[in-house]
Amino acid sequence: MIRILVLNGPNLNLLGQREPSVYGTDTLADVEAMLREAATRLGVEIAFRQSNHEGELVDAVQGAAAGFDGLIVNLGAYTHTSLALRDAFLAAPLPFVEVHISNLFRREAARHHSLVADLAVGMITGLGTRGYLLALDGLVAALRDG
Repeated sequence: MIRILVLNGPNLNLLGQREPSVYGTDTLADVEAMLREAATRLGVEIAFRQSNHEGELVDAVQGAAAGFDGLIVNLGAYTHTSLALRDAFLAAPLPFVEVHISNLFRREAARHHSLVADLAVGMITGLGTRGYLLALDGLVAALRDG
């Protein structure tokens, strides 16, 4: 069975509270429930991890190869700053889809560049929390297609 890790970075624990005009009102628990339901429909296993700490995210990426077939990642602000996370993806080359709830390209210029996008199977940006569902569908299809 396909196993997928959903990895969320800094401040995503505040979904539903933090800047709802940008990120919407869904909580991280809502996102996880939505993805659990979709994973069941797709016949895949899914696990979740969120951390505000860069090193913990690096550890999660490195460790994912031991138990998962792919990842869905929203690295939050570390998307634009963390060479350590980029290096972790290079060291543990699992397929992953990068998700951003807001449209990075409609925000300040510092958010327009992702340090991991060129390593990803794909990127979904600006479609709210529904982007996670699209990422799951796309990643599962990519893993099944082989």
